[in-house]
Amino acid sequence: MNSKAQLLTIATITVMISTLTVGTVIAQTKLTSQAKVTTNGIGPVKVGMNLPEAAAAANTRLYVSYSGNDSCYYLETEGELKGVSFMVTKDEAKSKLPYVTSDIISRVDIDTPKITTASGAKIGDTEARIKSLYPGQIKVTSHQYVQGGHYLTFIPKNKADQNYRVIFETDGQRVTRYRAGKLPEVEYVERCL
Repeated sequence: MNSKAQLLTIATITVMISTLTVGTVIAQTKLTSQAKVTTNGIGPVKVGMNLPEAAAAANTRLYVSYSGNDSCYYLETEGELKGVSFMVTKDEAKSKLPYVTSDIISRVDIDTPKITTASGAKIGDTEARIKSLYPGQIKVTSHQYVQGGHYLTFIPKNKADQNYRVIFETDGQRVTRYRAGKLPEVEYVERCL
């Protein structure tokens, strides 16, 4: 085989391996119902990602489901991920830069029992279970709209996560929904202010 043919064969094999590797990485990072919620996101979608980064990480269709105002709105997923939504806000520092997308993921809202936290918490869990999963790290406050209900706020001990929270809403007995993300957005009771 001449050197040109050898070079072409090596290039073809390299492209095939690269394509297979990239395809495998994308398949591994696709947002699925097996993804776990952490203080700073869900699976491969992290708080602070801009929209192109979040869409690439999710590898699923995201659409605007609620538009509060120009600086805050929600994206939702579909299919097996129905019940997962993302609050999008403006990053003021990035909004001053030319050609930079300033819309970023600020929090994830969970309204389906299929999705759990990294510790295993989910909709339907009792307040006692949430407290046992996060011993000494749950702050309990009264729910603003549900009589007898609570907000169970997980406050991480890790310094790297000090500006993040997971907030479980309850009816006084069981978790009805929860959200995770950065301060102050994760604490907004009425979604976009």
